[in-house]
Amino acid sequence: MLIDTSAWIEALRVRGDDKIRAEVYALIEDGRAAWCHIVRLELWAGAQAREIPRLEEMRRNIRDLETSESVWNRAYELALHARARGFTVPAGDLLIAACADYYGVKIVHQDRHFEQIAAL
Repeated sequence: MLIDTSAWIEALRVRGDDKIRAEVYALIEDGRAAWCHIVRLELWAGAQAREIPRLEEMRRNIRDLETSESVWNRAYELALHARARGFTVPAGDLLIAACADYYGVKIVHQDRHFEQIAAL
C-alpha cells in the first residue's frame, strides 16, 4: 500500500487519527508499506529537525516505488482527464495516484483529491 503524505501526517502527529496511525504502523510491521519520491520529499520538507531521525529509521522498512517515465506519463494523462472533468488536482497528488496505479497498489490517505482522481 502506498502511504500518502496526508496519512503519514496523521500517523506521526501526537494528536493524529488513531485509526490511520494503527493502519500505517501495521503496514510497516507487515512489510506492506510503500511510498514514492514525492511523498518522501513532502515529508522531509515538512518535518522538524527532531523528526528526521525517526523518518530515516522508518525508511529502512518501507518499500520505495520508483517514479519512472511510465509513472510520469500516467500522471500527465490523469492531469488531462482531471482538467477535462473540471477538477483542479495538485500535481503531487496526480503523481502519487499515477505511481499507485502503475504498481497496482492502493493508497492510504486523508485527502479528498484521491477520491476525485478515482472518479476519473
